[in-house]
Amino acid sequence: MKSNIELANRFKEVIFDGKWIANTNYQEQLNDLSWQHATQKVANMNTIADLAQHIHYYIKGLNQVFNGGTLDIRDTCSFDFAPILSQIDWEKRLQKFWNDSNEFASLIEKMPNDKLDSVFVYEKYGSYRRNIDAIIEHAYYHLGQIVLIKKMM
Repeated sequence: MKSNIELANRFKEVIFDGKWIANTNYQEQLNDLSWQHATQKVANMNTIADLAQHIHYYIKGLNQVFNGGTLDIRDTCSFDFAPILSQIDWEKRLQKFWNDSNEFASLIEKMPNDKLDSVFVYEKYGSYRRNIDAIIEHAYYHLGQIVLIKKMM
């Protein structure tokens, strides 16, 4: 199997349908969650909505680069979101997350394998492969937090 397909499949596992690594995925954890639970503060932790939007922020930012645009995402802005005020608002944000995640997987699948090892924007950011791997690992990290927060509620 080609590396681009393997990376896209690993990404789709954590977001959509995987059970192998964490025995769950984002869709399973978020689709049946009310907006009140998604925005509920537990102790001094980020909310589930904050964590989901944080991961989405990076996916959307990489999509922009993969589509030939500029790298505009900044760590300092990765938790800056308008408040969620209704179930409809929450569901719209989830749908955007799923749509952008599908686009991300598709862009990886279409990426020539030789591009995976080329420089991602600037040499200091490493390769495309490194950034895709980072998104996958980052997504699993926050998925674990989401699972724990749900258990604490």
